[in-house]
Amino acid sequence: MPNVSQPPGAATTQRAAMAGHEFLDHGMPGGTPEIPGLRRLIRESWQRSARLQANPDNPAAPLALDRDELEDYRRRHPLAAIMPVINRLLVQPSHDSGLLVAVGDEVGRLLWVDGDPDLQRRAEGMMFVPGADWSEATVGTSAPGTALALGRGIQIAGAEHYQRAVHSWSCTAVPFHDPDSGAVLGVVDITGKASAVAPHTLSLVEATVAAAQAQLRVERLQLAASLAGRPARRRSAAPPAAVREGSLYRNSLQLLGRDQALLSLQGRTVALSARHSEILALLSTHPDGLNAEELSGLLYPGEGSTITLRAEMVRLRKILQQLHPDAVPTSRPYRLPVDVVPDSGQVLSCLQRGAHRMALKIYGGAVLPHSEAPGIITLRGRVSALLREAILTDGSAESLLRYAELPEARNDVGVRRAALRLLPARSPKRAAVVDELERIDDELRASPATP
Repeated sequence: MPNVSQPPGAATTQRAAMAGHEFLDHGMPGGTPEIPGLRRLIRESWQRSARLQANPDNPAAPLALDRDELEDYRRRHPLAAIMPVINRLLVQPSHDSGLLVAVGDEVGRLLWVDGDPDLQRRAEGMMFVPGADWSEATVGTSAPGTALALGRGIQIAGAEHYQRAVHSWSCTAVPFHDPDSGAVLGVVDITGKASAVAPHTLSLVEATVAAAQAQLRVERLQLAASLAGRPARRRSAAPPAAVREGSLYRNSLQLLGRDQALLSLQGRTVALSARHSEILALLSTHPDGLNAEELSGLLYPGEGSTITLRAEMVRLRKILQQLHPDAVPTSRPYRLPVDVVPDSGQVLSCLQRGAHRMALKIYGGAVLPHSEAPGIITLRGRVSALLREAILTDGSAESLLRYAELPEARNDVGVRRAALRLLPARSPKRAAVVDELERIDDELRASPATP
């Protein structure tokens, strides 16, 4: 069964939500108590929204992308390739069913909104339009933003929305994952009246997302086969428009929990050496580039050698030239000419918008865990510390226990004690947590005293 969240009966939901909003009126969102009928995930989302300083009285969402920016961005976005599937399965039927279909990016900005024409005009009043920011950090609880924050399909009915201007609307949303890397690419949403949160609506959106993910995978395989079948002398020619504009792929760098990064460029993936992993990790987090002295200082402990660095860059350029000529780093300063999204950056982006569950889902371990490069040590510590802080501050018992399974949390007493405080008194999981705390205590007692 999919991990999804549906609202209870409409009347119960709305009474409970309106009661909850009375606490928001009194400035007590962090202390919103248990209210019969108010779902826990809604209360927790309101609390996150308040901590992120979302305003429940804002009449409309802000515009994050103007028309020119929007056109360019969505043309290059990987989800552009699957819009025909979305149109066929969701948009076309919605014209006659009083619903809107929205597709947003991984940070909650709407890229496409289509459907019932009358509903579209009404939705413009709350800025439910392409280019608007519907992340949880900006508008509070809504299906697109909260689905991204939780990393699962969700339905939000009426007054469950944090923003009062949205109380006459209901919505269902499901995150869209990259079929190859598993990274979140965006979200698919249906918005309207009561029918927008019917049980079958959630199933419909899930099925559409699954079909679109499968279609994206097929198109990538077909493109890879097409490129592989070209004569060798033609492979240096300009790639197809879909590849040039990035409509099928998002270039990525997988650093978490591995010593040798995986670099994916336009559908081709290569495992890098430890040193090249460090170089690309540093360049991907410094999009404006680094000069030789700066990069050397971040790469080598002690006195860095720019001569050694230049030799490594020659070798790295040869590898990238074979993988994708357009990705070869420039010099003076050293800079990546294409956007490469590191998975550590996705974690930080999720944490910034309060989506700690999504961050934990992406987080596969420390950044290049055995690297001793000063810049990597700093990045590794920052990502790890911010994730731990978010889990301790906002995490449920489930999130805390999942975090405790990470290698870096093997002896984390604070996380396990926090989980015990949240677990119900009769939870069978408490015994395992207590056993872990006893193990940690025994190991500390058995370890030799520090002189």
